[in-house]
Amino acid sequence: MRAVVQRVSSSKVTVDNNITGQISKGLLVLLGVTHEDTSKDVDYMIDKILNLRIFEDENEKMNLSLKDVGGELLVVSQFTLYGDCRKGKRPSFSNAARPDLATKLYEEFIDKAKSQEIVVGTGEFGAHMMVDLTNDGPVTILLESNKSF
Repeated sequence: MRAVVQRVSSSKVTVDNNITGQISKGLLVLLGVTHEDTSKDVDYMIDKILNLRIFEDENEKMNLSLKDVGGELLVVSQFTLYGDCRKGKRPSFSNAARPDLATKLYEEFIDKAKSQEIVVGTGEFGAHMMVDLTNDGPVTILLESNKSF
């Protein structure tokens, strides 16, 4: 499982001119799922993202987590995170999970975040989405559950 995590002052997702998810201060998470992912990967990513210390404390040090600041979470599925561009000019998406598995794990991720009493907004799985954000910092972190980076 891969995630691009961006600290935002606000973010929203629109599908067909309808806002499907919107947050104020918090994290925008672009979430990709591969065919090898399981619930263990979801658990790892939830723990890592909700406790990632990338919000500033009173000394302007990145020392606080989303939970610490009462932030919100916007989760957007993004299979293109598994695009492989090492050969040719067109990405291969063979490492992205099939929609049935990806949907299941994406929804599990959302449910587990909500169970932590986090305000969670979402995109719409498989839809063409427009994502607006104001990146605060800018702060952008890349995470992968198999810890390859």
